[in-house]
Amino acid sequence: MNILDVIKERCSVRSFSAKAVEKDKLDYVLEAVRMAPSAVNYQPIRFYVVQSEPMLGEIKSCYGREWINSTPIVIVACGDHNTGWHRADGKDHTDIDTAIAVDHLTLVATEAGLGTCWVCNFDAVRCASVLNLPEGVEPVALVPLGYPSSVCRTVKKRKEMGEIITYL
Repeated sequence: MNILDVIKERCSVRSFSAKAVEKDKLDYVLEAVRMAPSAVNYQPIRFYVVQSEPMLGEIKSCYGREWINSTPIVIVACGDHNTGWHRADGKDHTDIDTAIAVDHLTLVATEAGLGTCWVCNFDAVRCASVLNLPEGVEPVALVPLGYPSSVCRTVKKRKEMGEIITYL
């Protein structure tokens, strides 16, 4: 499958099967995270793969929706603001670098037959406490990962090219 087909196929999965994710597939997805570009190649990302109880239950409880309970793995994508690159005007690129890595994760997971969902509406303070994160390391997103329990039928509504692209 070419990359544009993967991008078009990727959807937010909110129902996972009980099938365990094989270690080689998980490693494959995590290699995409590792290879993600970052500003000045500082790589200020820290990803926590949560798959064992009771930690999985604690992380799931940071998000108040029932559907997350069906996922066998939650990856907590964190950015280390202490090590991220800052532009001359002070702009911190840590969140951008973390988002790039999460995007790589979601696309490679799709290509591997796995499902994901970006979860940003979670209790980040509690999540940081559960993981005992050091000062400056911030949970940016939770990414449930597993085999989808059904085919995703999301219709992606996208703006027309002329609404988002300007040629100069």
